[in-house]
Parts: sequence; structure tokens; C-alpha cells
Amino acid sequence: MSMQTNLSLSSQRTDNLAGIIDVPGDKSMSHRSLILGSLAIGTTKVTGLLEGADVLATADAMRALGVDITRHDDGTWVIVGQGLHGLVAPETALDLGNSGTGVRLLMGVVAGQAITATFTGDASLSVRPMARITDPLQQMGTHVASRDGGLLPVTITGQSEPMAISYESPVASAQIKSAILLAGLTARGDTEVIEPHASRDHTESMLRHFGATVEQTVRDDGTHHVQLHGGAQLIAADIAVPRDPSSAAFPMVAALLTKGSDITLPSIGMNPLRTGLITTLIEMGGDISILNPRDEGGEPVADLRVRHSDLHGINIPAERAASMIDEFPILSVAATQAYGTTIMNGVAELRVKETDRIKVMADGLIAAGAIVSYDDDTMTVTGGPIAGGMTVNSQHDHRIAMSFLTLGLISNAPVSVEGCETIHTSFPDFAKIMQNAGANIAETGS
Repeated sequence: MSMQTNLSLSSQRTDNLAGIIDVPGDKSMSHRSLILGSLAIGTTKVTGLLEGADVLATADAMRALGVDITRHDDGTWVIVGQGLHGLVAPETALDLGNSGTGVRLLMGVVAGQAITATFTGDASLSVRPMARITDPLQQMGTHVASRDGGLLPVTITGQSEPMAISYESPVASAQIKSAILLAGLTARGDTEVIEPHASRDHTESMLRHFGATVEQTVRDDGTHHVQLHGGAQLIAADIAVPRDPSSAAFPMVAALLTKGSDITLPSIGMNPLRTGLITTLIEMGGDISILNPRDEGGEPVADLRVRHSDLHGINIPAERAASMIDEFPILSVAATQAYGTTIMNGVAELRVKETDRIKVMADGLIAAGAIVSYDDDTMTVTGGPIAGGMTVNSQHDHRIAMSFLTLGLISNAPVSVEGCETIHTSFPDFAKIMQNAGANIAETGS
């Protein structure tokens, strides 16, 4: 489905989802492919890149920073890297649209360059917290100017040799960690990030792929330490982007919940720091077969076969949250159809995503007839019938929109979702792809 504004979709009860569903390339790796390819010496070719609005915004930003990035007719992206010190100051502000990953990672990039850049975004991104990124960057010697509360627009003036720091992050966040590591590429000495537990590690893996030295250790107290050795050059290296497990979550849950369904999701990224939802759904009784495990582009991938299942509630440990942080909205939908109660711990980070995802999901699920409660760091859902028959505003959040469209597939009455245009940021053609598998999803009024 092409990108448009004010798109509303409606979904209704569906059975027998079937076939092969090709989900888009991994969003996290797509952002990083463009960024690290731009900072490397030589030409990098990327296949499987997610061509959603968020990633395209990152590509445009890298072009504005002086990088030659082109897309060939066969879908291959070619990046002519400028090296670690080759970026130029953009002539206008870098508009990252709705992309929290893009804006935060690029702040780290600019912090390690002797240039100044201003970052802007859409209405949703402009109320998301940036101080958690800019505070450690300031410790590295970066000059930062922003609105009160660290909000966009943010202007970053970087340094060609920022100070190497050891930063203890209060939360496990790949965005915080990645911004610091990207700034640390041009620092003298070693840059270290300490997390309470491990967040997704695509940045570390891809830095190694391009020739950097990165060490990851877990201490006796459970903290996760990542150390980047500064002063290295990045050398161009081709990348095959696996398919996004966060996008696969929606058809996966839809198939588990709808009677008679049997689908296959090929080439899904199986990085162990991204598979918390799969582990959780299997623990809940989900029939998910992991087939043909293999390595592609330095990352583990596998094909997933998913069939309708009777689920039961479980208590999900907080330490698993970082490996499924984007999947809690759709997990809460699955929990409405599980026998008993599902307790999701460690979800505070969801309250500073595109929206307060906990509140928005809880409010919508309750309006649909679900039994839900939550506090700052926990969400509890008790299974039962879903009445549906309501309209939800997605609050410009693509994962909220797709989660409620999935809910409509098992509701007694249709569910309408406003603001579905942001689905294009991560899963272009979501509605069309699900329709082809048998889902009843259509534009409102069509």
C-alpha cells in the first residue's frame, strides 16, 4: 500500500490464514547498514534493505551529510563510503520524520565529526526524549542545543576527536549504546557502555563486520559491558539484511490466534537478542517451528512455520524485555486470547517509544472488552472474548496500528484504526500482504 496521509483501516474476524508471508528487511540493520557503509572506506552493497519511510529518511540524511547512496533497479543499494572523517555539514536541518532510531544514531555519528547539524522530525518524534542520548554525548565533548526537556529540534556540534568515556546506562537501550559507540569511532582510546542487561547488539556485530574491534562481556553482577577500541578504520563490506523479526511478529501472532491458520515466514532474523517474543509465544503454547537455521550476512536466520494454537498465560521475566521491546504491543493482543493471565514485566521502556505504548494499548484493549491493568513497569492481561466494534487512534505509532488490526482478526465486531499511514515506516504493504494470506483488512469505507 502506497504511503498516504490520514489512512484508516478496518479489520474483522478471519480464519485460515495460509501461505508464505515475506516480511520486510530488518529495520535496525537497515539503518545501521546505511550509516556504517557511509563511514567506511570503499563501496558497500546492501541487499534486502527495508525501504520503509524511517530507513529512507536515514538514507536522505546520509546524502545530506555528503554520502553518495543510490538504489539500483534490482533493489541493491550502493553506498560510496566517505571514511570516518569525511562527512560534511548539511545545508539544511536533517528531518528524520518518525524515526527514533535514525535520529538517535545519527546524533552519535555527528558527535564524532567536526561539523554541526540540526535534527528535526514529525510531531510524534518531536515529543520523544533525546536527553538520554545527548547527555552522554555531551560527556564526550559534544555541544548540544535543544528545546526544554531535550526535545527536537536538537543541534549537535561534534568534534573530530571526541573524548572516550565509560558510560553506565540506566536502561538497556540499543539506541543509547549505539549512539555512544558511533561517536566513539573517532575517539582516542576505548569507549565503553555498561548496561544493566544486554540490549540488541546489531551495532556491535556490524562494526566488527566493517573491521572495528568490539568486545562484549557479562560481569558477575549481570551487567553487560561493550568496549569499542577507537582509532580503527572501517572498510567497506557488503551486507545481506535478514527479514525483520519485529515485523514478523504481526502475522505470527495473527496465525496463532486465528483458527485453521498455517503460515510460513522465510528468512527471519534470529539474533538471540531479538527473539524474546518467539521464546515467549512458544512458552505460552504457540506452535512455532524453527526450520532451516542458517547464517546470512553474519546474522543467524531461519524459516518459521506458525499454526493456530491454544495459548495459556505466563509470567514473563523482566530480563527478557530488551529482546522483545518492540513486540510487547502485539504480545498484549496474543495475551487476550490466552487462557489465564499473562504478566509482562520490565516494560517501562515502552512508555517513551513513539507513544506511551503501554497506556495506548491498555486503553484500546479495555475498550475492546479485554481485562488489562498496568503500572510503570508491568502490564497484565487476562484472556477472554474480544467484543471489538470500536475505533482506535494509533497515535502515529506503526506498531500500535498493526497490533489493533491484528486484534480485529479475532474480535466479534470489526476494529477500525486511524493513523495507519505510519505503518509504512516499518512494514510497507502490510495490509496487502496480510490480505493475500486471507486476512480481512480493508481501507475504511472501501
